[in-house]
Amino acid sequence: MSRQILPALLALLAAALLVPAAAAGSSRQVMTFEAPGELLDDSAREATLDEIQGFGVSRVRALVYWRDFSARARSKRPPRFNRAHHTAYPARTWGRLDRLVDSTQRRGIELQLTLTGPVPRWATKRKRGHVERPSAREFGRWATAVANRYGDRVHLWSIWNEPNHPELLMPQYEQGRPVAPKLYRKLYLAGERAIHGARGGSGDKVLFGETAPIGNANLVSPLGFLRGAMCLDGDYRKKPGCGRLRVDGYAHHAYTRKNGPNFRHADVDDVSIGALDRLVAALDKAARAGAIARHMPIYLTEFGIQSKPDTIAGVGLRRQAEYLAISERIAYANPRVAAFSQYLLRDDQPRKGSRLERYSGFETGLRTSSGRKKPAYRGFILPLAVKQYGSSDVLWGRVRPATGPTEVTIQRKVGNGRWKRVRVVSTAGVYGLRADHRKGQRYRAKWTRPGGETIKGPPIRAY
Repeated sequence: MSRQILPALLALLAAALLVPAAAAGSSRQVMTFEAPGELLDDSAREATLDEIQGFGVSRVRALVYWRDFSARARSKRPPRFNRAHHTAYPARTWGRLDRLVDSTQRRGIELQLTLTGPVPRWATKRKRGHVERPSAREFGRWATAVANRYGDRVHLWSIWNEPNHPELLMPQYEQGRPVAPKLYRKLYLAGERAIHGARGGSGDKVLFGETAPIGNANLVSPLGFLRGAMCLDGDYRKKPGCGRLRVDGYAHHAYTRKNGPNFRHADVDDVSIGALDRLVAALDKAARAGAIARHMPIYLTEFGIQSKPDTIAGVGLRRQAEYLAISERIAYANPRVAAFSQYLLRDDQPRKGSRLERYSGFETGLRTSSGRKKPAYRGFILPLAVKQYGSSDVLWGRVRPATGPTEVTIQRKVGNGRWKRVRVVSTAGVYGLRADHRKGQRYRAKWTRPGGETIKGPPIRAY
């Protein structure tokens, strides 16, 4: 890069970072939080929501498993009642979900419900398993029941969790050709029509996709899945016989690999957080083909950075905090991203077996499985991403719970030296600044809550 160009570029970057904070005081994006184990647990729900609200987060996502909120789930024979009427189901069917909806509404928290498999055995084509060829007709009936029960209080929905993953929808392929996209299209159409046709649901948003980030011989790649579900060929040309879908947003899980948020897989149909431009381009091509509306917003409804003690995919605890901040900065800088997310407050509990088996779940939480706060906990409150450009560092950060003007102190230290103040920044949420780069330097944000508690973010390196 030319030395003459660098100063101008840095000035533009800093200005771009500062404009949103000065103009609006907060990002246009919404942060979504998901804590599946706690939110549907009566003993943990309220304390968990207290903690999430303490972060300044006002939206939570919950997966509604058809198998768990139905009747006779293990039977080959369906229940003998009108399955489109929520009042026909046994009273115990909706209890936990009722209490979550009640609690979020009382607190003023927006709730996103993802209607998904596994499914009742009787709802599969061959009456076996819980994910193979679910009946779209039966799904539409169940979605009608759910939407009529909660439609006056829930206004953000999505259809199916990771339908391009064989643990959630089967088959993915037949004779080497993807079939899951066609199955999903039928499920989506049935669910979308049920939600928009339910009481109070005509104006609700229904998200399409909820795709996992990678593909292989067992999983259909996210962009391959998108094309298949939208009736597009490999060149994004629309196939005959498929109408335009009513889609209010595309949901995606942009998890990345151990080598960080800037990772881009060689397969151009894979979409991690560092390759969001691929998804934007694909949605624009789909819109030009007439498959969906133009300028489709992207909802990153599930995201996290896997940490130790996962020895295969996990990064160190400090690096987890760094990677989360970088990922959020990437999402914030993309004008098409309407929502970002944090998956898990607390890591999954260790499983039985070898060390590899023990930590084969998700270690993406802000707390360990035992409840200890990781550096990412403070990093979630005060995310800070630092990018080096030549002899300068450009910093992007935010104060998560800030609801009005406040001040945050940016500090740095070199090696084992003391923390020294770089600048005090006035902000109502998001901020940006530039500093001189020094080898071995770390930054952190320091902020005092209105009640007097001082929070110091984790040490962050430039990347």
